[in-house]
Amino acid sequence: MQAGSGRSAARFLRTSGQHASIEPDAFTVGGYVLSIGGAEQSHVDLARPDHIFYEYLRRIGHLVDLAAPAGTPVTALHLGAGALTLARYIQATRPGSIQYTVELERELLDFVLRQLPLPEGTDLHAIIGDARDALAELDPGLRFDVVILDIFSGPEAPAHLACTEFYSELRERLAPEGLLIVNVGDEPGLTLVRSQAAAMRRAMGDVAAVAEAGMFEGRYPGNIILAGTQTSWPAGWSEELTARGPHPAKVLAGVDLDALAV
Repeated sequence: MQAGSGRSAARFLRTSGQHASIEPDAFTVGGYVLSIGGAEQSHVDLARPDHIFYEYLRRIGHLVDLAAPAGTPVTALHLGAGALTLARYIQATRPGSIQYTVELERELLDFVLRQLPLPEGTDLHAIIGDARDALAELDPGLRFDVVILDIFSGPEAPAHLACTEFYSELRERLAPEGLLIVNVGDEPGLTLVRSQAAAMRRAMGDVAAVAEAGMFEGRYPGNIILAGTQTSWPAGWSEELTARGPHPAKVLAGVDLDALAV
């Protein structure tokens, strides 16, 4: 039975050996929470796909908003599907967009699509496999306005993805004004965030970091969003992202990022 009916559902994931579950959100009418191995992974609001519940995903949504004029369709690549929260957001805010998603867990993608149907009209091409392998297999002429990498969680990250070489391959797939967005979940000390900011700087034209202001102190775990552009970080983006929140928000770009990207 679809989760849209208000019932819970579960599925075993063979690749990871964990169980995925989708349950109604007690605090949001029409909202559902995807959990994997008992840990919450994604939140979806079927009634309002343009509403993003998790703070770090909202920050990514704001970056997507700046990637092209409002309402303009984009071509987007999602590496790491989750519950397809951002794919739903792009369809809701940019109808006519063409989207691709890559997910390692076949059962997860099937489970999510069955239980939480995508908004009508969504043009989504699903690919099962490793993110780097899938990138190499895509049409060589395909270019993306937005690439969202949402795979890293905790201090451990796949070495073949968390590296300058992969970021360089992603840059080659970006349109001239394309934007690379990387969500990095990290522990206190921000070891992974620091390494990824430095790796992205070697591959991209410019890089900025966006997060809740206290995250940059490195005293507690959480998410920091790294955004890479082909050219210089656009004037006004830092102020716009800070104003949009969620608050308190902070953006590090240019020399302000130097202390983090080491």
